[in-house]
Amino acid sequence: MTASETAASCITGGLAATPIVSVKPIVLPAVQRGEDLHVRVSAPVTGRDLPIILFAHGFGSNLDGYTPLTDYWAAHGFVVFQATHLDSKRLNLTAEYPRKLQMWRFHVADMKRNLDDLDVLEAAVPGLSGRLDPSRIAVAGHSFGGQTAAILLGLRVTDPQTGVAEELSDPRITAGVLLATAGKGGDDLTPFATENLPWLREQDFSHITSSALVVAGDKDDLPLTTRGPEWTTDPFTLSPGDKSLLTLFGAQHFLGGISGYEAAETTDENPARVALIQQVTLAFLRHVLGIDSSTWTAARAALADTHHPIGRLESK
Repeated sequence: MTASETAASCITGGLAATPIVSVKPIVLPAVQRGEDLHVRVSAPVTGRDLPIILFAHGFGSNLDGYTPLTDYWAAHGFVVFQATHLDSKRLNLTAEYPRKLQMWRFHVADMKRNLDDLDVLEAAVPGLSGRLDPSRIAVAGHSFGGQTAAILLGLRVTDPQTGVAEELSDPRITAGVLLATAGKGGDDLTPFATENLPWLREQDFSHITSSALVVAGDKDDLPLTTRGPEWTTDPFTLSPGDKSLLTLFGAQHFLGGISGYEAAETTDENPARVALIQQVTLAFLRHVLGIDSSTWTAARAALADTHHPIGRLESK
């Protein structure tokens, strides 16, 4: 076993995985959205009082993506909800799509709809009824989906059409995981980002008071910012309160392959890195949702050394 594999296994290696069941698509009618909302629900086949994770995919993905994370979380005691958002390539919406400037808002509304229709989604999965714990809900997202997760935790985004930064957080959600998520706007954006992703122009992180784990790659050099990989650490550095940052050495935007096994978009495929993300995120979620903190303590101890081969974990 390599040093990287040892580092990953020492965190949550003692937690047994269980078989899971996934049901998709569960269709929620959505006339104003323009497309019905399709949701995938994944859950362990055993257990009660199961906490919930809402997951928002990155730009262009869909409810079938990110199974290295979502299946792992489900196998370790969480019920995971994944929607196909309007930016998905699966929907093939044109550049002239009339709701394009509001796409970021529909991302947020999709996530809230999952919670509003929790009973419908629960009933659609055989054997799941009565096994959820709606008092323990976390949100997670990658890239564009990371911004969605951050908004649900308190990020204020200035609407490019109205010029108003509304409060769109959801009190039902108590913690989050932000993976390769955009930083602040303004002069930090490239002209391409300013023109094509106007919802990034003004972002205020000062209202994200909930606990969050930010995951960033130190080689994530996006065409959206002039600042380089440091930009994706803004959700950690600019947010107050209980925040942690997992910095992954050598990781690019897909962080070693979290969007899917053998996914073509992964430019830095690294199973050991993905394993570490699986285990650190699981440890964090178990800690912040009051399940058990021992694995989070182990993660912080294992990744406190700045000379660690895979990454570094710090908290404030």
